[in-house]
Amino acid sequence: MKITILGSGTCVPSLKRGSCSVLIQIAQSLLLFDSGAGTMRRLLEAGVTIDKLSYIFYSHLHPDHTAELVPFLFATKYPHTYRRRKPFTIVAAEGFVDFYEKLKFAYGEWIELTPGLLRILELDTTGRDHLDCGLFDVNSLPMDHTDMSLAYRITAPDGKSVVYSGDTDLCDNLVMLAKGVDVLICESALPDETKIPGHLTPSLAGRIATRAGVKKLVLTHFYPECDAVDVSQQCRKTYHGPLVLAEDLMEIELP
Repeated sequence: MKITILGSGTCVPSLKRGSCSVLIQIAQSLLLFDSGAGTMRRLLEAGVTIDKLSYIFYSHLHPDHTAELVPFLFATKYPHTYRRRKPFTIVAAEGFVDFYEKLKFAYGEWIELTPGLLRILELDTTGRDHLDCGLFDVNSLPMDHTDMSLAYRITAPDGKSVVYSGDTDLCDNLVMLAKGVDVLICESALPDETKIPGHLTPSLAGRIATRAGVKKLVLTHFYPECDAVDVSQQCRKTYHGPLVLAEDLMEIELP
């Protein structure tokens, strides 16, 4: 299993950090988590073309997590000489189909793919849900951010596991989902002193990681305010295990 941080930033334009996106490779399967602005370019910089993606998981529908869905669908359909022919799956919370239908109302046939190419799976927004994807398992739980916010736990055949939090405030569901996980990729949007509802700070992310007993914590989704503080030091108030501060195109291997 290999993790590549494609975008470690937010909705704020930045030359350093793209909007939210993470790529996880399990054997030959490529799983994309969120697709904020700049994701397709970052994929190319990571050596991956969009036709190689097997799954796209959406944590929620805010623009900094979904902005490149429409360009992705458009690029998947055109041009004819490079048109994708291998089916892929989008996984998101209940309500995503309605969101997609509204996008098609706006963009029409430009984002309507050949029948059978795109499969959409919606997961429960009220409790735990599970997908058996053959090569890997997916567990999800709702997060404290929007009504359609989910975090995902991906478990490979060898038992290695990764949790992607998406956006969330402090909540017991993330602790439960991340119990004993090898890597927790956790949002840490703003410094402790500027916390806002619906988002975590470094020390709160650390508290979750400690309660869950995670083996490695990766903080991401940094607003520019994080550049003015010692994010690692704030996290160390509550967490003392292996810690990584995400950067775009950073790779993390799980042997």
